[in-house]
Amino acid sequence: MRPLVWERGALRLLDQTRLPQAEHWVTVGSVEAVADAIRTMQVRGAPAIGIAAAAGMAIAARGALETGQPVDVALEHAARTLGRTRPTAVNLHWAIERALQEARNASDAATVVERLDRLVQRIIEQQLTADRALSELGAALLPDGARVLTHCNTGALATGAYGTALGVIRTAHAQGKVAMVYVDESRPRLQGARLTVWELRRLGVPHTLIPDVAAAALMARGEVDAVVVGADRIAANGDVANKIGTYAVALAARSHGIPFYVAAPVSTLDPHTPDGASIPIEERSFDEVRVVDGRPITVTDTPVWNPAFDVTPADLVTAIITEHGVLKPPYDEAIRQAAAAATE
Repeated sequence: MRPLVWERGALRLLDQTRLPQAEHWVTVGSVEAVADAIRTMQVRGAPAIGIAAAAGMAIAARGALETGQPVDVALEHAARTLGRTRPTAVNLHWAIERALQEARNASDAATVVERLDRLVQRIIEQQLTADRALSELGAALLPDGARVLTHCNTGALATGAYGTALGVIRTAHAQGKVAMVYVDESRPRLQGARLTVWELRRLGVPHTLIPDVAAAALMARGEVDAVVVGADRIAANGDVANKIGTYAVALAARSHGIPFYVAAPVSTLDPHTPDGASIPIEERSFDEVRVVDGRPITVTDTPVWNPAFDVTPADLVTAIITEHGVLKPPYDEAIRQAAAAATE
């Protein structure tokens, strides 16, 4: 399944807001439409957001060339528009900067368009390669008959390719190592319940959906052998920003002696952000908590704090699984080396 398709001038994507009830594809052909798709979470997951951002930059360049506008001005506007959509996922800004660098190295507007068209496809292909590599490395860490707990959605829907944490799980399942996957529902947007269950069902992986608040109780019963989650940004010291609730899962895993693995491509490492306290945390609409399926579930004007992410301290992370290897503490040096290897 490839939920993102680049068509040179337009991005086709599987609308994740409609899953699992409907598999509805949309085509976005303007910078504003791409930004809206990211903001409303029609496309989501840090790597997939990066692909969409690169596509938005390519669309901006093509539109400027076709209308006779300065391409550099169009790209700067697109970078600002896209950069404001979701601040926590570092892949968004990584992809925008890659596009700007490609444009700086081009001799004319037509070359910029061609370069950015190729860049989008290259990022998609690189993501697939990275997903496959880290999934193999991660699967090797799981025991035979593993009962794995995961949080949020980290499959093909989240990366546009094969998946990170869910890629580890699907690879281990193909190797006959997975007995059960426990899926946190993942508040506030229920991405585990809506998206991870949908992917696991398509893949034929045995799974059980649980409320987020049941994770610790499940561990206490001895039903979990490992936790594997993804990440939206990993700071230089190994602190991990991921979907809200991840920190609580990590604390429970530590209390019960269960390994807690983070699976993410090197593009999610952010050596320029020193620690988790420096990661911007997105806060979303109150009604994502107050309303479910269009129906209020609480008093309509109840104050809400709705962070989309939390930060798991590095000392709770057993290992970070990347396409360039499994990183172990101390993370500052391991992350520096992995980030440097990715640029060679």
